[in-house]
Amino acid sequence: MVKSSDVLIILVAIIFPPAAAAFLTGCSCDLLINICLTLLGYIPGHIHAFWLIYKKMQAEERYGSGGFRYVGNGEYRAYDQITPGQQQQPYYGATGQA
Repeated sequence: MVKSSDVLIILVAIIFPPAAAAFLTGCSCDLLINICLTLLGYIPGHIHAFWLIYKKMQAEERYGSGGFRYVGNGEYRAYDQITPGQQQQPYYGATGQA
């Protein structure tokens, strides 16, 4: 179900996609990706911003409003799956985690 806040973030994404990415993800890698895509072409920045909005709306349907947090790469997790002292180990792609 689309809420008024979703409509507002969609309007922001239409006007300036990096602002919508910043509202959704904060200062993260997704913001940098969106800025680069917007500089490469306005349409790729829009597609990425709308993808982030879509993933947020999926998380709201799955976990309920406010019952999740953004963990990166368009992924959201419920608060009960994250313990307060637990830190996710950084994965840089070349360490070969098994």
